[in-house]
Amino acid sequence: MNKDFDRIEILVSEKRVKLHIFEPSQRKIWTVVGKGEEHWIDPDSNYCSCPGFYFGKLNGKTTCYHLESAELAKKETKIEQIIFSDDEFSNFLSGLISDL
Repeated sequence: MNKDFDRIEILVSEKRVKLHIFEPSQRKIWTVVGKGEEHWIDPDSNYCSCPGFYFGKLNGKTTCYHLESAELAKKETKIEQIIFSDDEFSNFLSGLISDL
């Protein structure tokens, strides 16, 4: 078994793929909690904020294990959904950006 597949399985089984939903607007932000840090992902745009994604892109890779984890979590319906109020959106986004 390859190392990335093991990581993906762990992230999915521990429900570390998170979908933050803001109500009532229904805005959505995806994150994946990796090794001690949380990464913002956009599965629809094939983007991840992790360094591995950035450097992988430079070397011709199209994805990272965080994005692959989101795909598997969707398929197995093992996504942790967290509901927030729209009032919390700007603070959540500020916190997420400050961690980048």
